[in-house]
Amino acid sequence: PPAGAAGGPFPLLSRLEAADNEVAELGADIAALPALKSLDVANNQLRELPAALADCPRLKEANFRGNQLKDKRLEKMVNGCQTKAILEYLRAGGRGKGKAESAREEARKKKREKQQKKDGGDGDQDELEEASKLLVKVLHVSENRAPLVVKVSPGVRDVRPFIVCCVLKGVNLKPGNALKRFLSAQTKLHEDICEKRTVATIATHDLQLIKGPLIYDVQPPDELKIMPLGRKEIKAKDLLRQLQLEAEEQRKQKKRQNVSGLHKYLQLLDGKDNYPCLVDAEGVVISFPPITNSEKTKIRKDTRDLFLEVTSDTSLQICKDVMDTLILKIAELNRFTLENKEDSGSDDESDALCGPVNLNPSQNAEPMNFPLVVEQVRVVDTDGNLKVLYPSKTDLTTVSSLLTVIR
Repeated sequence: PPAGAAGGPFPLLSRLEAADNEVAELGADIAALPALKSLDVANNQLRELPAALADCPRLKEANFRGNQLKDKRLEKMVNGCQTKAILEYLRAGGRGKGKAESAREEARKKKREKQQKKDGGDGDQDELEEASKLLVKVLHVSENRAPLVVKVSPGVRDVRPFIVCCVLKGVNLKPGNALKRFLSAQTKLHEDICEKRTVATIATHDLQLIKGPLIYDVQPPDELKIMPLGRKEIKAKDLLRQLQLEAEEQRKQKKRQNVSGLHKYLQLLDGKDNYPCLVDAEGVVISFPPITNSEKTKIRKDTRDLFLEVTSDTSLQICKDVMDTLILKIAELNRFTLENKEDSGSDDESDALCGPVNLNPSQNAEPMNFPLVVEQVRVVDTDGNLKVLYPSKTDLTTVSSLLTVIR
């Protein structure tokens, strides 16, 4: 878009998304958007942010990450502060910190002083904390000989528009209860950060069982066929009917007024003419979000490479936040497995209902020196134009206090 294109006579515009483009400037006329609530201009070519942004009366959520801003303090703020603090900084002309940021920095300062006093002020604690961080290495698309690509069809826009994917290598699922621990963790993520799958859904696959490129598409309920985890191939509409009957039976047995638990996500597809699905190059549906993964790509104890997928009908940022948290959780579980040297047990592989994880590290590798490897996956439209790249340089920052990312 040309300079100043963000502003203009659009009094009802509440959401403006222009991430991953080549926007070089936001004009001061952006203040002429009185209804603007959400602004996403991440990964562009912005060098400055106009003070006029602070004059947008309803702006509550803004993403400026991935821009090489001249004001380095502001660049740090856009990576770690809430929108309110950033707008206060801009309102002060970049000279003051803004009340929210000042209060936050003061609190951090007190916390540091308290910690230093506790540690005798020698800084050893900081070094210990840094050394204990989990390691993740990002493999960029340009470094990958055969990067996986996900193409998105226009039809998903009205059904479940947001998807973020990556490949993960470096996890050992063979010892003891490693696989069960991961599956349990994923169930907890679905319950908590995914809010019983209502805001996002995680799907995990054995990469070796997938034929790329993948297509994120929609199909009518009576045409979409999938082999759900632990079941025979079935049409989507029949699967939903089965699950709804099971949910109702469970409700009766527990004598509850409403269907509870994970069955709530079944209602997300009510009234949809088409259902979302991820299809491989052989035409096999490997994922039917938010309902199930496919038996074809199920994770097992000997899975080495993992394909992770997060979808949402709410926002792209939610997908990224869930993926960040998922990778952190896998890193924590991987370290636990490596530090607690369990024998290779005989987990019941039928428990692998939707779990992620993979690769065997070398037997001589020390846990702290063996990072997970996250391979970038591009999500493109049908013309090949980039929609999402994960992880980008602004991703995995939400978990940076526990994770060291090698980019």
